[in-house]
Amino acid sequence: MKSKVFRLLIAGLFIFFILPQVRSQTTQRFSKQIFVDQGDTLPYRLLYPDANPHRKYPLVIFLHGSGERGNDNEAQLQWGVMQFATDDNMMLHPAVVIAPQCPKGLTWSNFDRTTMQLNPEPSQPMRLLLGLIQKMIETMPVDTNRIYITGLSMGGFGTFDALARRADLFAAAVPVCGGGDTSKAASFAQVPIWIFHGADDPSVNVGLSQAMLKALTDAGARPGYTQYPEVGHFSWIEAYRDPMMLEWLFRQQKN
Repeated sequence: MKSKVFRLLIAGLFIFFILPQVRSQTTQRFSKQIFVDQGDTLPYRLLYPDANPHRKYPLVIFLHGSGERGNDNEAQLQWGVMQFATDDNMMLHPAVVIAPQCPKGLTWSNFDRTTMQLNPEPSQPMRLLLGLIQKMIETMPVDTNRIYITGLSMGGFGTFDALARRADLFAAAVPVCGGGDTSKAASFAQVPIWIFHGADDPSVNVGLSQAMLKALTDAGARPGYTQYPEVGHFSWIEAYRDPMMLEWLFRQQKN
């Protein structure tokens, strides 16, 4: 009994004292930036690899969920993206990482939510994001054969939206608990994709990921698919902690 209480005490100390310090140190690795285009602004955080400045690096685009929208340029670091900034991953997989923040009331994607058909014009945040990616290509040491996009929930929808609009940009994608226009699947079937979703997701129906899996497979793709049993909407917790996913992602490059 005493040993159990001791373990709980140690766990509590870690959660309340050590973990916030580690998180704070990792957060500081992301510098605050703002992208401006046509008078519109997109705040984002930038992680730059602490490695050889003369080589080129993969570019990872991380799209947050609906709960992290705003203009504080902080909330988008709450889930998932911090895994790219750990000591181990920065050593094993050095990369340029951008985490933009979508304004309140807007979304990354522009789908008809009833039919899931992609609307012709991108949302304002997606338009800005595509412009930011181009800026990164032009001004940063980015390996254009290794540009990756990933996102959770609203960001998962955004990932499929970006793929449908600019499949030529991306070497791989990891949409987590999202969905997209299955009629566009053939246009990005050549992009390696690993889809994640929780089987009991109450917020985003797992059937959306299953439908995209089928559409991509029918189009000749070989997507990865992980469905966590008895997991709700927080499937991204395990998805971004999965070392196999990160190893797979950073192996991908355009031919």
